[in-house]
Amino acid sequence: MKTSYIFLADGFEEVEALTSVDVMRRAGMPVTTVSINPGLEVTGAHGVTVMADSLFDDNDYSDAEWLVLPGGVPGAPNLAAHEALCDALVAQDDRGGKIAAICASPSVVFAPLGLLQDRRAVCYPGMEAMIEGIKWDKVPVAVDGNVVTGNGPAAAAPFALTLVEQSLGRDKAVEVANGMLLTY
Repeated sequence: MKTSYIFLADGFEEVEALTSVDVMRRAGMPVTTVSINPGLEVTGAHGVTVMADSLFDDNDYSDAEWLVLPGGVPGAPNLAAHEALCDALVAQDDRGGKIAAICASPSVVFAPLGLLQDRRAVCYPGMEAMIEGIKWDKVPVAVDGNVVTGNGPAAAAPFALTLVEQSLGRDKAVEVANGMLLTY
């Protein structure tokens, strides 16, 4: 299976990022965390510092399973300001590759890049971008083709399980959920 990449910037929402890493790895998916900082240390929005697996320039994203963005403020704006990451997201979408974002990132990163144009999506309530052509929904997790979006921290587990389901099927997602005592 191809590697999935979860991008971390200072101010990232810890529960969204780490739940995605944990759930995807429980499913047997190869996941690499990526710091867009100059070093591997990344501090989340609530003061939790983690060591990413790699730096942005250490990876080739052209054959990724997923490119995943947690939310958080200022995490999402920091991700949006990283030009090479934005280029990788657009290239992944252009080739039909899977992209996912949760919380502030759908609105702050994906929407301005045109990645949600004419698609159904969700984001943190109140952060819906004033961009025409996005079908903002009111569910915790939205799937539209190769794009998955989540609305916030409470959706972290369903968001991550949806990524598993999109890659490995519903049975695998349910198996992982059951092992975590979650209903999916």
